[in-house]
Amino acid sequence: MTHAACGSEKSASFERTWGSSASSGYCSDDESDSEFEQYFTARTSFFPKTRARDADVGARVKQDEQTAWGKQELTTADIQQKVKEYNAQINSNLFMNMNKDGSFTGFIKVQFKLARPVSVPPPKKGGQEAGGRKASGVKRRTSFYLPKDASKHLHISSRTSAREVIEVLLKKFTVVDNPGKFALFERSERHDQVYVRKVSDNESPLRLRLCTGPNEKVLSFVLKENETGDVNWHAFSMPELKNFLLILQREEEEHVKQIVQRYAQARAKMREAVAGSTPG
Repeated sequence: MTHAACGSEKSASFERTWGSSASSGYCSDDESDSEFEQYFTARTSFFPKTRARDADVGARVKQDEQTAWGKQELTTADIQQKVKEYNAQINSNLFMNMNKDGSFTGFIKVQFKLARPVSVPPPKKGGQEAGGRKASGVKRRTSFYLPKDASKHLHISSRTSAREVIEVLLKKFTVVDNPGKFALFERSERHDQVYVRKVSDNESPLRLRLCTGPNEKVLSFVLKENETGDVNWHAFSMPELKNFLLILQREEEEHVKQIVQRYAQARAKMREAVAGSTPG
């Protein structure tokens, strides 16, 4: 059982702000009867952009940089001392507290850096039951983009695992996607470089927070898609897969259109050169 709970600090919520920048894309309530799900997919792309790749190289981001944080063997006295030092460094009420059993509780902040839309239950309408099911029994969901600057404070225990943190975050925002699609990463800045490491499911994020201190540059937590190299398409629902196929089709058509225009322009310039050239 997880001890995680929502912190007191307000952050971005998933109330139905369909007009926000995070929801840019296409969605029509008029078409909701003929579609299993509503999607906001205007900014979705399956192919990495060269500019984004160059930015990553320029920032010198290194994936899976191994650190010793959180792996230190600490006695109860060590933990008490670190909690005392931690609390002396913060300027808010997000303190850590020791428990009699040797565990401790405190707050962590998690930033959302998701490239793909998340799915939530649709707004309740007439004839629709709780849990996103219509009278016909067909499950419905709404998918939209999460704001890039969204974050959440969670009050957790030192015994709360990274996997439990992910599950609690999704539950707080009523996200119905498979938790296996997401992973928790630690991000740190050292020597003008950015290091990113995937936190294993059984690691304690609060222990990592305690060992590194409250400085977000030294360590911060980021929720991202669980990229393992190959996409596990079986983890997606049928409406999601159909939507991805639609995205691929539109991207393919756009690429074909650009190539045709490029060759047409080159052909026109060649013909102009031929027509303006002097024989001999």
